[in-house]
Amino acid sequence: MSPEPLLTFLSPPLPYFIESNRSRVAPGWEHPNRCNLGVFDLLFVHSGTLHVGEEDRVWTLKPGQMLILRPDRWHYSTGPCFEETVFDWVHFQTAGQWEEVQDGEAGALRGDYYSYAIRLPKSMTLAYPDEAVSLFSKLHEAAKGTSHAAFWQRQQWFLHLLQLFDEGWRSDAARAPIAVAEEAAAYLKLNYRDAVTNRRLGDVLGLHPNYIARCMNEVFACTPQQYLVAYRLDQAKLLLLKTNWPIAKIAEETGFKQTPHFSRSFADHVGVTPLSYRKKYTGSALPKEMLRLRADGD
Repeated sequence: MSPEPLLTFLSPPLPYFIESNRSRVAPGWEHPNRCNLGVFDLLFVHSGTLHVGEEDRVWTLKPGQMLILRPDRWHYSTGPCFEETVFDWVHFQTAGQWEEVQDGEAGALRGDYYSYAIRLPKSMTLAYPDEAVSLFSKLHEAAKGTSHAAFWQRQQWFLHLLQLFDEGWRSDAARAPIAVAEEAAAYLKLNYRDAVTNRRLGDVLGLHPNYIARCMNEVFACTPQQYLVAYRLDQAKLLLLKTNWPIAKIAEETGFKQTPHFSRSFADHVGVTPLSYRKKYTGSALPKEMLRLRADGD
């Protein structure tokens, strides 16, 4: 079988839970044939074996293995269960963008400074299945409730499951570039006020700077330094709107050692100078008469 694809969900919005349960089926039972179900179907086997297909792909799921079937494809049985089989199923959906990409591909969906690309394996064998069993049990229990508290509980347990799967595939060396790029991005965002060179980033991650740059370009379509500058400028936008600090102080607070360099970089990326940006979005560029009327209204 070829390497499993990754399902990528751009969040927010987060994928949301619809329904779930634990099924115990007798020998001879087969997974139902369905086309365009409209929801993602997550399966996790406790015992026995499930034989499932999706379009031209087939899987034999054994204990500790999971599979996510897409909402827009044909699902079918490739054979009956030969023994009693126990499995969990969860239906979920997303209001946001998602895609399925083959192993080794970066895909079109990339998180930025405030959004996150949730990447779930199409199928995997869990390293710690007991943790998943516990989460599924809590999720099914919450799914039975009808109170507002039960709603929050099942959404929380469902997101814990997604986190478990999102983290589970990252030990796979074949998909290391995504993990490397995201780790580098996290470090850059945490230390954007400092002078973070490619060499320093390589020392922190224990990897060659060229390899890190290649991973970031593949995942985020930019180099580490381009990512760093873009994040610094994004933080500068916030400070321009939230504070009355002078431009020189904002430049210093966002990692720019020289104010002219900051102003040029800001204008190149945003299209206006820092001062013009502040005036545009804080109302300081409004005519004096409108400002007076606003003040009288307050």
